Amino acid sequence: MVKGGFKRLTGKGKLLLLLLLIIASSGPAKAQDPQFSQFYANPLYLAPSFAGLTEGSRIGTNYRNQWPQLSGNFITYTFSYDYNFDQFNSGAGLLFMQDRAGSGNLRTTNIGLLYSYDFAINNNWRVRPGLHFFYTERAVDFDRLLFNDQIRPDGNMPTTIELPPQSRVYTVDFSTSAMVYSESYWFGFALDHLIKPNQSFYDFEGEEFEVAKMPVKFSLFGGTKFIREGRLIRPLAESLQLAFLYRNQGEYNQLDLGMYWYKNPLVLGAWYRGIPGLSSGGGSDAAIFLVGYKIEQFNIGYSYDFSISGLIGSTGGAHEISITYSWSSVRIPQKPTMVPCPEF
Repeated sequence: MVKGGFKRLTGKGKLLLLLLLIIASSGPAKAQDPQFSQFYANPLYLAPSFAGLTEGSRIGTNYRNQWPQLSGNFITYTFSYDYNFDQFNSGAGLLFMQDRAGSGNLRTTNIGLLYSYDFAINNNWRVRPGLHFFYTERAVDFDRLLFNDQIRPDGNMPTTIELPPQSRVYTVDFSTSAMVYSESYWFGFALDHLIKPNQSFYDFEGEEFEVAKMPVKFSLFGGTKFIREGRLIRPLAESLQLAFLYRNQGEYNQLDLGMYWYKNPLVLGAWYRGIPGLSSGGGSDAAIFLVGYKIEQFNIGYSYDFSISGLIGSTGGAHEISITYSWSSVRIPQKPTMVPCPEF
């Protein structure tokens, strides 16, 4: 099934939407995951290694509205909760995600459990592997779609012979990740959809069965943090963080590269998404701008994706909001054994 992040980054908007509806109702194709521009504000979705990266509990929600100028835009939201078991050097979490696309209300719902474990390599570097097991439901409202056998000169017919045998499919899946970090740097990778579940609404065999499987997604992320300490009359610290996220899923590649500037309580960010010179499955896609408000235990951020591809002027970009609250007296960047990555 065609949906979600990387597939929606290339091609013409209206044509893609039309293809989405056709493929959703009549045949198999490789699927891709939805994406978030504020990926560090959605850490459990990025990699299970981030589960439990606060002292105590953390709860968060993320909302993304992509291509709002189209009637079949993409709406994705997540809810997450995680907890740090300090005495066991472990973290655990719960992640809920739903992605809706197209006028046929094609939707993917994931509910998963995550676990991470933290141990030291030496006095400066630590490693944090993670696991994610989740249940997936795929569904579509076929009564909201219009098929070619319903179109008549005197008016559309109410029924079609094209309905597949099922409007919902259920699967289980598995992801893993690992991350190394110090007080100033972090690097990690994640492998999603290792089971490669079949998400087609049809029963296929042979080559068609393979085409209907969700391809494995590979993510590589990292960055560094520079801190400018406050002076006596200006005690608030100032920081600059550089970060990247590369993803590959099937034939599609994506690179997010940018920076965050923080001075209590304001966060500003700017990003470039795309791989220059790559004409297929990547290329220049968007410039992303972020503004956030961050105090000791509460973060809220808004970002906008400004399209710089061939979709400019026809989709409305993408709006994204993140909210995080942590029951913790110490924030991640201040604790030596915590990952110094951004929170947006």
